[in-house]
Amino acid sequence: MSERAHRAAEPILRVQGLIKRYGSAVAVEDLSFELFAGEVLTLLGPSGCGKSTTLRMIAGLEEPDAGEIWVRGRLVASPAQRVMVPPEGRNLGLVFQSYAIWPHLSVAENIAYPLRVRRMPRAAITARVDDMLRLVRLEGLGGRMSSELSGGQQQRVALARALAYEPDLLLLDEPLSNLDAVLRKEMRAQLRSLQQRLATTVLYVTHDQEEAMSLSSRIVVMNSGRAEQIAPPGIVYEEPATRFVQDFVGRTIRLRGRVSGMGDATRVRIGAGEIEIAAGGPAPLAEGQQVEVALRPEDVNLERKERAGPNVVAARVVEVAYYGDRREYLVSIDEPEAQLIVVTADKRQDAREGDRIFLAIDTWRAVLWPS
Repeated sequence: MSERAHRAAEPILRVQGLIKRYGSAVAVEDLSFELFAGEVLTLLGPSGCGKSTTLRMIAGLEEPDAGEIWVRGRLVASPAQRVMVPPEGRNLGLVFQSYAIWPHLSVAENIAYPLRVRRMPRAAITARVDDMLRLVRLEGLGGRMSSELSGGQQQRVALARALAYEPDLLLLDEPLSNLDAVLRKEMRAQLRSLQQRLATTVLYVTHDQEEAMSLSSRIVVMNSGRAEQIAPPGIVYEEPATRFVQDFVGRTIRLRGRVSGMGDATRVRIGAGEIEIAAGGPAPLAEGQQVEVALRPEDVNLERKERAGPNVVAARVVEVAYYGDRREYLVSIDEPEAQLIVVTADKRQDAREGDRIFLAIDTWRAVLWPS
């Protein structure tokens, strides 16, 4: 959805100035964002940044200290106006990382539970449960006890139960974190496919960058209870708004250098080489100033042969690690002072410890930070 369409549409969820404190500890501080129909908005950040607390306030499981929460244009939480709609009154689906399915109930009974609470007719419940079993690819397992399922199957039961009553918004709190790496990747693909088929509106909480990048329409990168950046995944990765965002989302290579010239491009001397950066940095720079050049690993290529021109820095291999599909080189840039960085290269590269190599740097995404 375009930004213009966003502004014209009524958001499914609007969070405005949300604050939550526990004693003197600040969990969420002045947090605001909107979530539109069919979007997957992910709250991404390290442990303790406030993302799960935010989700719990939206779900009605925690009461905010200040701010407002609106669902489909309806105010559901506002301390200032003394509004606190209970969870069951918000029409939200919720899946925790523990799944919270009942082991003493069958798969079908787990999925049917929220429909029975809403007093749907028995025939309608049966039909809806059958639809959900097909949707999450658990046909034929309705009569099986939930405790007999694998972790991936239990996760799908929790999703089916949350989707059964067609909530306005699906809240997912680290839903894949209990799965092993292989199953987590498989379930991530299944979850993305399910969301796209249903056009479900999702608020997703995770600390996993790959999950956030692959599932999200937009990402809210959180740090110490605040939003550092709200943007689509590509913008967050390619154009990080802060140093924290750049370091948290994806790997970053940092090269120390000194500004050697200003003009159409900012020139930075690194060791015996010089690189040219057209974009400059987030703050004004001056010639002679010490800076850090922040790059993504894919923008630094290891080469064996020296070549003329800018954006090439000489280095020496310190260590080599082989990972099957790639090699990682710990290299040293020795001038003007030693600095070590890790460079990823094709597994066919045959550089060895002690070899002199050259780093060819693609600077179009480089960011300069004062050091």
